[in-house]
Amino acid sequence: MADRLHFSLVAPERELFSGDVDQVDASGVEGDFGVLYGHAPFMTALKEGPVTVRDGGQVRVYQVRGGFAEVTPLGLTILAEHAAEQA
Repeated sequence: MADRLHFSLVAPERELFSGDVDQVDASGVEGDFGVLYGHAPFMTALKEGPVTVRDGGQVRVYQVRGGFAEVTPLGLTILAEHAAEQA
């Protein structure tokens, strides 16, 4: 089985998502980016836009307004000013 990315999405009210996934795509202030397992560490501010979580054939989309994304050897964490899952 392939290695997977640990991803956490945290808003001020609560943690919206935490788990191992295949890929996460988001909108940074310097451009859109995608993160897979083993990505080089970085940190960026987020702009308003979707955060797309891909896990096998399942796709979840969260609408995010502001915040920060940080990739470390442990995974990706997004601390959002506001986030809600799209139906």
